Amino acid sequence: MTDQANSADSGAGSAIRVLLADDEEMIRHGVRLILRHADGIEVVAEAVNGAEAVRLTAEHRPDVVLLDIRMPVLDGLAAVEPLVALDPAPQVVMLTTFGDDDNVTRALRAGATGFLLKDEGPQELISAVRSAAAGDAVLSPGVTGTVIRRMLSGGGAGAGAAAPESRVAGLTDREREVLVMLGEGLSNSELGRRLGIGVGTVKSHVRSILGKTGCGSRVQAALLAHQAGLMG
Repeated sequence: MTDQANSADSGAGSAIRVLLADDEEMIRHGVRLILRHADGIEVVAEAVNGAEAVRLTAEHRPDVVLLDIRMPVLDGLAAVEPLVALDPAPQVVMLTTFGDDDNVTRALRAGATGFLLKDEGPQELISAVRSAAAGDAVLSPGVTGTVIRRMLSGGGAGAGAAAPESRVAGLTDREREVLVMLGEGLSNSELGRRLGIGVGTVKSHVRSILGKTGCGSRVQAALLAHQAGLMG
């Protein structure tokens, strides 16, 4: 597989670094063209399967990985856990179709930041990359309701995991407040404005919440807020 190292006009230091993993060349080409013309975004590598995505992520350290679900060798679902286990871990956004609700649910439970439908428009794709890089969840509205309902009805924790109420017991009052807002779907900037704090402080609270509750992503944390009965 040939790595792509497209230089961003906006300067390497501030550009959002993206790795694209999809076994379909036409999909990669289309996404690459869209992102290449977006200010402040740089496609630093491309992969044709999940194993290559993990290897190239460790090598190039992208901020965001756009990860197809169905790929040979190692599919996107199997690649999520090793990707989010990297240090630093990228934000993983799954690329999916309307028929992939069950698979996306599994990916979110494994720690993916969210998912994006492959037929979304160019601006939605660019916005998704920027939102993921900022630490915000990326959930395509076309299937969000179905996926969230399935995750809530199925229970977000695996077998043997602690009850939702006990997982949030160690949070401070402010962290509980932030967790509720994650459950409402607020972005970091929206959350900061409501609380009157900076985005950096918001990210610090979110990291603490994820660590204390054992959630792999803010999507999992949002679900936990519902499961623990914090949503009023």
